[in-house]
Order: sequence, then structure tokens, then C-alpha cells
Amino acid sequence: MLRHLLLKRWHRMLGLQRQSPPSWYKDRLREELRERRAAETSLQKLSETSDVFFAIIRAHYDGFVIRKIPPFVASRHSLVYAYMLGKYTLRWGFYRMAAILCRAPHSSSVREVVNPGKDSKLHEVALRHQIDPENFKRIGRKLRRVWPLLP
Repeated sequence: MLRHLLLKRWHRMLGLQRQSPPSWYKDRLREELRERRAAETSLQKLSETSDVFFAIIRAHYDGFVIRKIPPFVASRHSLVYAYMLGKYTLRWGFYRMAAILCRAPHSSSVREVVNPGKDSKLHEVALRHQIDPENFKRIGRKLRRVWPLLP
């Protein structure tokens, strides 16, 4: 029960936009499961497993239960949950900081968790939030040099 309370608060803090159509959530989960099966190294498997957990949790807290939230079994899942929380919180913080550094008029509304490792993602996020894409990419590139991001 404590796990659900903490995850719900974390999800609320991220404040991600609800997606439409509802099939978006199932599509994301299928994509993450494919990537998990293709993972080869231990770090890739951990990262992809955290993405699978995140897809399930996000769908659940957005009101689309596509699977049960994976149980928290300390011996099996503590590292996955810790990695997931760190990975997505760091990404969320990265975008918030980039928006602040760009002096975006509504920087507090920038709530994103897509991987900022590619300029194309920075460009997409900038357009979604009416931020100058070139400035946002320039700031994002500089920020990537110092911001801790998990693969």
C-alpha cells in the first residue's frame, strides 16, 4: 500500500500529460517489451525493465489499467524501481531546468520524460511548449554535459 501511495505521489509530481487515444498506453508497453527482449547487457536489461515498469505505472495512474503494477519484491525489484525513479525524475528535472535556462515564459508547465540524449527530442519538446527550438537545443546540449542522466 505504501508503494502505491509513493508511486501515485511521484506520478502526480511528474505531472505528465494524459495521452490519447487510450491505445497509446498499450502501444508504449508493447514497444518497451520488445526493447526489453532485445536488451543484451545487464544495464540494458535493467534500463528496459524500468521502462516496462514505467509504462505500466503511467497507464495505471492515468486511468488505463493495462496490467497490474509489478509487485515490489525487494530481492527482485528494488533495483528496477530505484533505477526507474532516478531515470525519469532526472529527465523531468533536465527539461524543467532547460526551460528555466531558456527563460521560457511557462517553464513550470514543461513536464517531459522522453530521453533528452537526442537533439530531435529536444526539438520536439521545444515545439510542444512553444519554446524556440534552436535555443532549447543549444541549452540542452550544454546541460547534457553536466546533468546526470541514466541510459
